[in-house]
Amino acid sequence: MMYSIPEPPYVLLVVGLFISLTSGVAFESVLKKSVQDWSKNRSTRTLATLQGMQLFLPFLGIFLGICLFLSSGMEVFGFTTNLSYAIALPLTVLIGWLIWSQLGKILLQLERGGSQALDLDSWG
Repeated sequence: MMYSIPEPPYVLLVVGLFISLTSGVAFESVLKKSVQDWSKNRSTRTLATLQGMQLFLPFLGIFLGICLFLSSGMEVFGFTTNLSYAIALPLTVLIGWLIWSQLGKILLQLERGGSQALDLDSWG
């Protein structure tokens, strides 16, 4: 009886990378536009509220693309599909949650101290 090893998902690897990159560009433009609008108007709306659905959807696209990319990459190295997703999904959720919470902290810091609060060159 002949056993065959399934073909690694190279297409899913590229698709995951493409989804992450395109969602990252959308995330960047939405974030820049929101901060610029807030900066011009200095509205009563806080920067922390910019983390709404308009910003979360591109972030979710990045999240899904990275998860697909990681799991496909592990399958290329011989991991099974179930094991690949069992490792990639919790890892991506953890990293995504850390980045999303850090973004909220940075937006609050920007709101309180302006862009000078984020100037790392002035520390050294």
